Amino acid sequence: MLAATAREAALQAVAQVAVESTSLVSYRSQGRLLIIGDADQALTLGAQLKKHALHCHVLAWGEGLDQAQADLPTVFIRRAQTVEIVGHLGQFTVTMRSEANDLNVAQAIGSDSDHFDLILDLDVPAHLQWDTLPLGYFAPRGNSVELDRALTELPEFTGEFEKATFFQYDADICAHGARGLKGCTRCLDSCPTGAITSLGNLVTIDPYTCQGGGSCATACPTGAIIYSFPRPADMLNRLRLLLNTYRDNGGQQPILLFHDAEAGAERLATVAETLPDNVIPIEVEEIGSVGMDLWLAALAHGASRVLLMSTAQVAPSVQQELCEQLSITRVLLEGMGYPTTALELLTADLDGQNVLAGLLTGTAMPAIKPAGFAGSNSKRDVLFYAIDWLAAQTECAQPVIPLPVQAPFGEIQVNRSACTLCMACVSVCPASALFDGGEEPKLEFLEAHCVQCGLCETACPEDAITRQTRFLFDQQQRRRRRVLHEEAAFHCVQCGKPFATSSMIEKMTAKLGGHWMFQDEQALNRLRMCGDCRVRDMFGEEIGGHQ
Repeated sequence: MLAATAREAALQAVAQVAVESTSLVSYRSQGRLLIIGDADQALTLGAQLKKHALHCHVLAWGEGLDQAQADLPTVFIRRAQTVEIVGHLGQFTVTMRSEANDLNVAQAIGSDSDHFDLILDLDVPAHLQWDTLPLGYFAPRGNSVELDRALTELPEFTGEFEKATFFQYDADICAHGARGLKGCTRCLDSCPTGAITSLGNLVTIDPYTCQGGGSCATACPTGAIIYSFPRPADMLNRLRLLLNTYRDNGGQQPILLFHDAEAGAERLATVAETLPDNVIPIEVEEIGSVGMDLWLAALAHGASRVLLMSTAQVAPSVQQELCEQLSITRVLLEGMGYPTTALELLTADLDGQNVLAGLLTGTAMPAIKPAGFAGSNSKRDVLFYAIDWLAAQTECAQPVIPLPVQAPFGEIQVNRSACTLCMACVSVCPASALFDGGEEPKLEFLEAHCVQCGLCETACPEDAITRQTRFLFDQQQRRRRRVLHEEAAFHCVQCGKPFATSSMIEKMTAKLGGHWMFQDEQALNRLRMCGDCRVRDMFGEEIGGHQ
């Protein structure tokens, strides 16, 4: 009973805490519905939905049919054509593509707009294949239950609607690309809605298509994308207050059970009466928005276990990202000497009984002194605060441990015989993990900043860089610059000023020695001059040649 009382006090304390609000996006739908599918079914359903004040249009497969045979505004499409759909509730653009031309369906159908507000896609497979479909797009995929749900919900999607903007994006620390080179793609790979697209060096996120799956923020190695509903700092501060209040009221060994606000909440309700008193449910918008920074911070603040309740409604791409993040985090826990079962993903069945079973098995964290650090929106800072605190509480931590290849921690190694210190790697590093030596030919590395994005490896013209994922527990060593490669400077043969390295000049003269522009010794010797002397020498020769 003491634990139950402590849990109630903790939940009440957190409920009083305000969080920073996020911005909203607005949708407007006038009920312009496009039904795509077999002509007979599409026209029948169109006539049915028309009675619900929807403006129904049909794009139907039908060879040899014409618009005059339909009771609704209809365009017939041949199998030789393809249908392309882009957009969201209130703004769907549908295009029929063929070898002859492209046709905007709304214009061809005689609509008073060039777009549709809603789409009912009866085709199998559906024309959009994202794990999570856009708002206003219904694709039953031949499932009669899903079709009935669509027919019930479609009339409700008329009017004006608002939705939270679920993310914040900081382009300055994005590791997606640099100078035309491809780097990290984790947000693109994990997004279930297709809301994220590449702009080359950066990404863009469509707030109208995004539905808050959260896997992009969980996957992002730098924290360039953060979840903003709520923001990480608010979430962590609430968890810290919850755990402190629970302990202050006599509670022990708190287990945090994260679940989403829809299917997860429904599953939890079926077992709420039988939950152990030390299990504290934490409702979040989407389970994919809770990542390793929050998991480890919760353990550092004194949670005995952190459990994630997933359901069949969680998108496969989100589920996969959670599993990858779990694999990294468990290796970190094991490397510090903690039980890996302190962190688990439980997939709830319809009655939630397997969640109860998961709560009753597994080894909890040993009692540790709770951390005191406050919440922060800097993902890397929170990760290091939590890991360093946990590592300091145990004598089992190893100096360094290898991590899975997708981990955002590690070092780079440089083949010194190949590296010319051209600094191409420094120029593309998005995390300020690589530094030049200023006036000295030197390459330095700061491991705490490295996110293993691979841009340095891609940019190196000599293929001299390799990456190694690992975690270095020694804070001082991790936060100290170390020299990866250095050379004596090569001095200009004309003025004596240092301007390059010996290896760079050797490679350059070897590569260009056979070129027709460098056949005479004077031209070849210019490669050994600094920029100023090279220009003076070239102009001096030109002037001399005209005398």
